Amino acid sequence: MATGTVPLSMAGLWTRDRHFCFAKSVDFARIVGLPENQNLMPRRRNLSMIRNSSKSSSDIVELEPASEGSPLLVPRQKYCESIYKTVRRKTRTVMIGNVALGSEHPIRVQTMTTSDTKDVDKTVEEVMRIADTGADLVRITVQGKKEADACFEIKDKLVQKNYNIPLVADIHFAPAVALRVAECFDKIRVNPGNFADRRAQFEQLEYTDEEYQKELEHIEQVFSPLVEKCKKYGRAMRIGTNHGSLSDRIMSYYGDSPRGMVESAFEFARICRKLDFHNFVFSMKASNPVIMVQAYRLLVAEMYVQGWDYPLHLGVTEAGEGEDGRMKSAIGIGTLLQDGLGDTIRVSLTEPPEKEIDPCKKLANLGMQASNHQKGTVPFEEKHRRYFDFQRRTGQLPVQKEGEEVDYRGVLHRDGSVLMSVSSDMLKTPELFYKSLAAKLVVGMPFKDLATVDSILLRDLPPLEDAESRLALKRLIDISMGVVVPLSEQLTKPLPNAIVLVNLNELSTGAHKLLPEGTRLAVTIRGDEPYEELDIIKNVSDITMLLHDLPLSEDKLSRVHAARRLFEYLEENSLNFPVIHHVQFPKGIDRDDLVITAGSNAGSLLVDGLGDGILLEAPDQEFEFLRGTSFNLLQGCRMRNTKTEYVSCPSCGRTLFDLQDVSAEIRSKTSHLPGVSIAIMGCIVNGPGEMADADFGYVGGAPGKIDLYVGKNVVKRGIAMEDATDALIQLIKDHGRWVDPPAEE
Repeated sequence: MATGTVPLSMAGLWTRDRHFCFAKSVDFARIVGLPENQNLMPRRRNLSMIRNSSKSSSDIVELEPASEGSPLLVPRQKYCESIYKTVRRKTRTVMIGNVALGSEHPIRVQTMTTSDTKDVDKTVEEVMRIADTGADLVRITVQGKKEADACFEIKDKLVQKNYNIPLVADIHFAPAVALRVAECFDKIRVNPGNFADRRAQFEQLEYTDEEYQKELEHIEQVFSPLVEKCKKYGRAMRIGTNHGSLSDRIMSYYGDSPRGMVESAFEFARICRKLDFHNFVFSMKASNPVIMVQAYRLLVAEMYVQGWDYPLHLGVTEAGEGEDGRMKSAIGIGTLLQDGLGDTIRVSLTEPPEKEIDPCKKLANLGMQASNHQKGTVPFEEKHRRYFDFQRRTGQLPVQKEGEEVDYRGVLHRDGSVLMSVSSDMLKTPELFYKSLAAKLVVGMPFKDLATVDSILLRDLPPLEDAESRLALKRLIDISMGVVVPLSEQLTKPLPNAIVLVNLNELSTGAHKLLPEGTRLAVTIRGDEPYEELDIIKNVSDITMLLHDLPLSEDKLSRVHAARRLFEYLEENSLNFPVIHHVQFPKGIDRDDLVITAGSNAGSLLVDGLGDGILLEAPDQEFEFLRGTSFNLLQGCRMRNTKTEYVSCPSCGRTLFDLQDVSAEIRSKTSHLPGVSIAIMGCIVNGPGEMADADFGYVGGAPGKIDLYVGKNVVKRGIAMEDATDALIQLIKDHGRWVDPPAEE
């Protein structure tokens, strides 16, 4: 390995995807991890020049190969205050009316009205209802001059009713409207993808350096008056990038990527800074939690390089409704809160806006508790986790051993496994038991299906004389479903071909050696053990999986950081055991708390590619709910698709139909299409790119009219509302993606 420094003024640092190409004045960079004799290829557009404008910071930037053996060099960058505990990132304070936002203040919660902004009384009533629910901020869409004029009346009526909650104007495509509403509202949200640029046509554009500079000058000319007005009136601003509405210019240069999202926002931020305006925040929203997390981390990493300290507004856009929407939001927002990132949050749900406040508060409390207690684990060095791009660590799935009587290859799933804890009482009604595991039944015999549980944890084996219960277990084992039982149970009431659960102490004392040779093991691990205790797993050859299990009740310990430490240990020692995230919830936890905690604790690891499955236990929750939540978690982390995926906007004043009713209708007719993604959008203000993750789109085109999309392309326009759902189904059929729903039993 070579380590050294090179002058960055020389042509010659070849980086991936034009990453980190927008800072420009560093004298030297230190090269680490570079193979001996590695040539530095001159690639002008990919030159990595990192600048730190903080005078107290070093001008030396560490670079490393993008992946093992890669010639591509990327900066090894900091994106949070600590990798082993939650430390809230220090930010400046931004004032939004009378609400202070930043790291010295509580995490603020907010939502957005859904009424027509021109209907002043209805909008005022909605804002009051939201404020009474506990929101700190309310955003209102302002799409034209009539809406901007209505904003003055809305503000006046709220003040008359003693409601001083700060109001935020949501602006797209309308610089003149932004200038008008800045005179009365407390904050302006601008979308860099469409404030000065035209709507993306998804065209590949080529620019000379001079042409690109002229585009930037055009943005400055259009945007500067708003910045000056916000300064004059003491307003705040959010520079809010959406993954789906990047301009053609940005996408042509940086790709439809988190890097493009960051650069799009930075173009506007540089103008603010040039005009000495600093009362602004950033957001990097996407409907895909994985993309969203990457974008925010890249944003913060570059802010560290630049020495910037602007607060963050967190959100997963178009998250959907019900448990799906809460799970996606918990995965994306919860991950970043565990990293100490985020100063205000919105949970975007296709539900009435006041329904967003409770999950918002739950997530905000999670973030505040984690940072106040600085929850974490023992310090460790992290070398292997990919912060900025998803690369899954895939554990070695079980392989068949010579002489084994049953097939163990199905006890874990390659796309992510679901394990469920079951009781011996459930075995007394075998057919109901099989159905609860989502197994298909053929003449009373179970078979695995698309969303069948992969393995079960059974803490109490039935007595040896209970032949019926044991036959039920044998039939599961025969279809390659793992049955995991504690060591003590297996020693006293042995079940043939069971996987035996042991802890590190039982391994170190050799208690597992009382089992027949070749017995498969599952090892439960906390993740914060001394490395010398973990070393025992290096010498055990029959481990099928690890269960990461750190109690949620421990105030100072963080499951997330302990798991990252465990994965780092496994990578350092070339151990590729599959790891299942085992989360045990206290009795009495409600469903929303469970979903948000699971998404924040296990989802935050899965979006980094760390983990091979999930096991959720809650003593007083319904079995079917826990199973469904487990599969939802895997799907939300873009691992295992077992049902239709929906990208559904939360509605606002621009929405051209009753989004909640239409969404419910479409879901009722299409929810049986695993692998198919459908976008349901009230309008197309954020651009068809907002449906980047969707196969098909149902979008309000005009009052009473629907446009249908395939990917980003509109294929049918102006369909009457009453015919649109059937037309969507026919479109899915035309593309060979439709299957008839299963017959009800």
